[in-house]
Amino acid sequence: MDNSIYTTLNRQSGLMAEMRSVANNIANISTTGFRREGVIFAEHVADLGGAEPSLSMASAEGRSITLTQGTLVQTGGSFDLAIEGEGFFMVQTPEGQRLTRAGAFTPSEQGILVTADGMPVLDPGGAPVFVPTDAGPVAIARDGTISVEGNPVGEIGVFVPRDPNDLVHAEGTRFAAAGGVEPFEEPAIFQGFLENSNVNAVAEIARMIEVQRAYEMGQGFLDAEDQRIRAVIQSLGKS
Repeated sequence: MDNSIYTTLNRQSGLMAEMRSVANNIANISTTGFRREGVIFAEHVADLGGAEPSLSMASAEGRSITLTQGTLVQTGGSFDLAIEGEGFFMVQTPEGQRLTRAGAFTPSEQGILVTADGMPVLDPGGAPVFVPTDAGPVAIARDGTISVEGNPVGEIGVFVPRDPNDLVHAEGTRFAAAGGVEPFEEPAIFQGFLENSNVNAVAEIARMIEVQRAYEMGQGFLDAEDQRIRAVIQSLGKS
């Protein structure tokens, strides 16, 4: 197969990965705590030897996560929490501990603060957060301290990855930190608020159009190459 076809097919594969990423971003514009993702492309250059010029190919090698702050929306819910600035809540899942900015929590029947799908929220020490809801109104301070009638009864943990570049999208609005995490000493938690997705709808739609056009150009080149090769084969068959 011609090198130009290999190069174009590799490019098309990367553009498809980019299109899937953009489509996922658009689908989660209204998802609480969602973080925009993009595709990281890498260039590979091969020496063909002799007088041949080098061959350059681009491929999608990974994803980047945009950690820009989303807007905070007031809900008034006692267990709706949003973080301003740095930091993530930590939840315990069957796959391990996960970071999230989606703070729509609720107490379980056992009094454990959990996510909508029942995953326990963790304190700074990594233990589930207990909320005594039958003791009166619950107040949650900016530093995560939980109080009932002015008496501290627990604390919500806020963590940061040791290396933000090690953050990997695990599922939904949750992330795994391959390099580990550490408690964030000065969190800013707002009770009665939720953080919106940080996806810019206009920018994502513009990017989708750009990627689609680039893909169509590549497909047009492949179609033209296919017709050229067929024409050569037919010409050789007649001679």
